[in-house]
Amino acid sequence: MRHSLMLLLVLSSLAVTAIAVNLDASPPAWAYVINPSSPNPAAPPDSTPRHVPNSSAAFTTAETQDLFRVPDWHPADHPAMPEIVSHGRKPDVFACGYCHLPNGLGRPENAGLAGLSAGYMIHQVTDFRSGARKSSDPRHLPTTNMITHETKATHEEIIAAAKYFSELPPKPWIRVIETSTVPKTHISGWMLVPDTSSATEAVGQRIVEVPENLERTEVRDDTSGFIAYVPEGSLKQGKWLVTTGGNGKTVPCAKCHGPGLRGTGNVPSIAGRSPSYIVRQMFDIQSGARSGPASLQMRRQVGKLTIDDMIAIASFLSSLKP
Repeated sequence: MRHSLMLLLVLSSLAVTAIAVNLDASPPAWAYVINPSSPNPAAPPDSTPRHVPNSSAAFTTAETQDLFRVPDWHPADHPAMPEIVSHGRKPDVFACGYCHLPNGLGRPENAGLAGLSAGYMIHQVTDFRSGARKSSDPRHLPTTNMITHETKATHEEIIAAAKYFSELPPKPWIRVIETSTVPKTHISGWMLVPDTSSATEAVGQRIVEVPENLERTEVRDDTSGFIAYVPEGSLKQGKWLVTTGGNGKTVPCAKCHGPGLRGTGNVPSIAGRSPSYIVRQMFDIQSGARSGPASLQMRRQVGKLTIDDMIAIASFLSSLKP
């Protein structure tokens, strides 16, 4: 009996490994956006006070770039932030709300946390700390920062942050548009941003996720969301894959992620999330960069997916009400 059990475990491990190698050669650059290196030193930030709509606050550009101080433009829109969320802890732990924003909705280069269960978030920090969660592209600084800095938070700080974000209501944050042409973009701040010209290009087989208002996004205004341009036909194809499993390519997502795909228990919501983020997670699970127990279960569901499948699934999920 013992030998039979060992054989079953070995075969299961081999099956998971076989699934894990079924992926494109390299992570898609439009999902793993990497800041280009610059030979010139950055210019000193403008010291002029900045303002955003519907806020009486004022912050300089330097203040909006301080990783240990969240520019809280709309403090009445959310509960009081714990110290670890609003200021972090120098010199090791960046303010959680700097990247994930005071409303918890985040940006394309990181995760939206609003409404996720506290237990799920605590488990993710544990995986970052153990090495069970990393990026398929080690140059992806937002993921590296989670591993290098945020895992230095104490257990009490992690609990406080998880409780804060879990109690925030998820809101519509991304506008999905099917199209054949998109604005030409460049990379800034670990995300794609439109060029200053009005030039366009083919969307191709990618998702182009950009700020609704670049100026407001750059100063971290948490009332200004994003647009996701996706290939025509993505929503129909994604709905088919998500709801039916696509003739055995995967399984219906609601089986684990619950009604409306808004999560259940420590299984996360996947409705209304950044499609760039969703593609990164599917790719990371498929590649083995995410290797915790829950990720190993998910690897069976994403192992047969192509990048085109991931684009379709992420586009449809992002279009749903969170």
